[in-house]
Amino acid sequence: MNKSSTLQNSLMLAPLIGATDAWANALSLWLMFVVVTTVYGLVMVVLRPRLVPSTRLLASVVLAATLTACAELGAQVWSLQWHQHAGVYPGLIALQCVVLEHNGFFQESRRDRLRLCGWFGALMLGLGLLRGFIGDSGLHLATLAPGGFILLGLLIAARQACLRSTSSL
Repeated sequence: MNKSSTLQNSLMLAPLIGATDAWANALSLWLMFVVVTTVYGLVMVVLRPRLVPSTRLLASVVLAATLTACAELGAQVWSLQWHQHAGVYPGLIALQCVVLEHNGFFQESRRDRLRLCGWFGALMLGLGLLRGFIGDSGLHLATLAPGGFILLGLLIAARQACLRSTSSL
């Protein structure tokens, strides 16, 4: 894994842990992520050839912040309670768009972009369902951010154990 993909994936960790205390929150934030990054990618396809390379970063920041702010206003109108619960996590979508642009994500094939967004959504929804189920079962730590880190760590360890057991066969 190179440094740029490590940065890109680590930025996705904050909303993954913070906004997945329930499946509805995870789904809402993921849908916002998909809409903002899709519109951002479409607009940057048009703007990128017209921009001088030195102004590309500024245009990227302004566009990402504008789209994220519009999405947050829409979320606030749609559900004020969810918007208040989401906190700073929708704002991280703008930062993620800028990092993805800088790493060349939007120049990759559509299939690769869809795969990354799909995996991110599946992980968010799965973690949201699992955390909600465990939290409803009485272990309320799972619905808090530290519980999310613990659960994600356990899932990663289980995956590693499965990979090692299948590779040794």
